[in-house]
Amino acid sequence: MEEMKKGTFYCVGVGPGDPELMTLKGVRTLESCPVIAAPCTRGGEMLALDIARGGAKLEGKVILPLSFSMTRDEERRREEYETGARAIAEHLEAGRNVAMVNLGDVSIYATCGRMMELVREKGFPVVMVPGVPSFCAVAARLGESLTADNAPLHIFPAGDTALKEALGLYGTKVLMKSGRQLPGVIDALEGAGALDRAALVENCGLPGERVVKPLGRETESGYFSTIVVKE
Repeated sequence: MEEMKKGTFYCVGVGPGDPELMTLKGVRTLESCPVIAAPCTRGGEMLALDIARGGAKLEGKVILPLSFSMTRDEERRREEYETGARAIAEHLEAGRNVAMVNLGDVSIYATCGRMMELVREKGFPVVMVPGVPSFCAVAARLGESLTADNAPLHIFPAGDTALKEALGLYGTKVLMKSGRQLPGVIDALEGAGALDRAALVENCGLPGERVVKPLGRETESGYFSTIVVKE
């Protein structure tokens, strides 16, 4: 008896928020897969899936919610990823392709990064489908180039970075996921004399999008906030 062909796991970047920024390849991949895996918050929100539905036809698909608590507890995070990988593997073993939607690009601080590794370890093929990175959409929203001449571009997760050293680097600095750490980020920017050169975009391409330029002494911002600091 011929062995059943295993399914393929696709990691699909859906961009930062505006469904029109989804790539043609991303849309085609999502529409061709019978199972869509989607990160799900504790409150049941699936933002990446909502974006995907705005640009791709997903009617009739099996939706596989993947629960991620966003905790800093590494053991709990590992358990959540392993639970998700097992659920995905069940469909792949049955020969069904699975596409996981991911905000932004699939190679930049991506939720699907670790999931991809776990699925690959289980012996299933994996394909990455890139998307528009959030900081590129932020730059477009600000109407500014991220780089000039040969100046470098530095990308940091704001909550896990030594900001004093990072802000001292030559070139443009992008501070991703800055919302929860905003007071500390503001202090670091002020200490580096860079507050008047910084701009913030919150929920880029999503309902409730907000642009703050120059940044100033902002006190609150949502999780999906990106700060750009120019020279």
